[in-house]
Amino acid sequence: MADVAERAGVSRALVSIVFRNQPGASQETRERVLRVADEIGYRPDSAARLLARGRSRTLGVMFTVHQTFHSDLIEGIYPEAERLGYDVLLSAAAEGRSETKAVEALLGHRCEAVILLGSGAVPGYLDELRQRAVTVSVGHRVPYARVDFVHSAEAKGVRQAIDYLVELGHRAIVHIDGGRGPGSAERRRSYRTAMRRHGLEPEIRVIPGEHTEQSGIETGQLLLAERDRGLPLPTAVLAGNDRCAMGVWMALARGGVDVPRDVSVVGYDDSHLSHLMPIGLTTVRQDAVLMAEYAVRFAVERLESPELEPREAVLDPKLVVRGTSGPPPGAA
Repeated sequence: MADVAERAGVSRALVSIVFRNQPGASQETRERVLRVADEIGYRPDSAARLLARGRSRTLGVMFTVHQTFHSDLIEGIYPEAERLGYDVLLSAAAEGRSETKAVEALLGHRCEAVILLGSGAVPGYLDELRQRAVTVSVGHRVPYARVDFVHSAEAKGVRQAIDYLVELGHRAIVHIDGGRGPGSAERRRSYRTAMRRHGLEPEIRVIPGEHTEQSGIETGQLLLAERDRGLPLPTAVLAGNDRCAMGVWMALARGGVDVPRDVSVVGYDDSHLSHLMPIGLTTVRQDAVLMAEYAVRFAVERLESPELEPREAVLDPKLVVRGTSGPPPGAA
């Protein structure tokens, strides 16, 4: 600002008035100051101005690299934050970079609130974090932690998938577990409950896995190896998420198994990748945009009213039927 003032031949205070669009400068002076600022490439530092007032108006978002559903959530976070007058800063957890490091980076940049996407955090850590910044957890509900949560009704989504497969005639339905991934424990419990409800308890099989393509590939290879030893293939696979579903589909196809004629494959999330597959993935849709909007609103509302009690938004999932599912072999 001092450089602009010197070149424009005015005081620094007058430059400040022009940049804040306050009365006190003639139109000619305003035009001269803005022209000089443009010539020397000066831009007002809005972040510094907000910090001087004790606010950053920045929401930090912790996400996991390679989780496609997190990308869908982030696309929904930006417009809602902008609508409410907030900037967004991203920090990724990845191989060699823990969630804690990703969150600390956000706090180091003076984010007023932290939105955690698919975090594996425990109650103690979340309660500690909320003492330092407003905290919202998306996709993973942690019992007893006093922060705001946004997630889908996992049990309802799994029940829809199992009901649909059973209605098609499937009985041998296996579930690939998501390990410690967000929603995995609830999806695992819901799978068992849904199978029992249909009288299919003897058919229950949960295969350990993760929310990755590699986990799906390894499960597909396991099923193919069992087939080669004379064991029957399941007629349907409910994967922990879309990435895992894609992996098992690829492995089965390479092994000569036709999807869905021989084996139906169902994912979870309805991430954007599910639309890019050759025949389209049958999956349980989580509304990423609505989840993102709730997360941003929860964060902003708590910044404005810290005394609010912890809140929870539970959104209804919806089964989306595409080309990877159909009746079991031999069904009428």
